[in-house]
Amino acid sequence: MKQSEIIELSTEELQEKLGSLKKSYTDLKMAHSISPLEIPLQLRVLRRTVARVATELTKRELQ
Repeated sequence: MKQSEIIELSTEELQEKLGSLKKSYTDLKMAHSISPLEIPLQLRVLRRTVARVATELTKRELQ
């Protein structure tokens, strides 16, 4: 997810998206610990997307 796409979402949508991204990240992380993922780069991409969404939410709270 690009930063421009994140900015366009409303605060409620961002909160929902953050919850679903965190859940999918933990699921992927657990799956990777059991058996290695075919593309381990997915973990990094998903973690960074979670950080982008969380950063945008924090920025909106401070404004």
